[in-house]
Amino acid sequence: MKTKINSSDFAQRLGSYSHGYKVDLGSAEIIFTTGQIALDKNGEVVSPDDVTAQAEFVFKSLEKILNEAGSSLDDAVKATIFVTDMNDFAKISQVRNKYFKNSEPVSTLVEVKKLVKDGCKLEVELIAVKKK
Repeated sequence: MKTKINSSDFAQRLGSYSHGYKVDLGSAEIIFTTGQIALDKNGEVVSPDDVTAQAEFVFKSLEKILNEAGSSLDDAVKATIFVTDMNDFAKISQVRNKYFKNSEPVSTLVEVKKLVKDGCKLEVELIAVKKK
């Protein structure tokens, strides 16, 4: 069984997707999040020139999605991070390490030319597994 996770705390979705999905496997649940960027509830880019502030915003957004699914960042098993400038790696890594200190998920970090919204410097998607 799968359950959509959508929150009114986030900006209006830019297309036909969900913020997350929870998939019930019986003894465990897998939670998938859509890639999160630094958009406030009004759809405005948060701190366009500050990758650290954007990373904080993105990880807090991911935390909210997981919490709505009855999970947390401690259940994260896979993170995919897209950045527009690999030179921001150290700043993003500091924030990432703070939020993933307990879970230490496997991770991929890739530099991309551009994200869906101008001014966004990173996008992060997660997979989490929660034992029932």
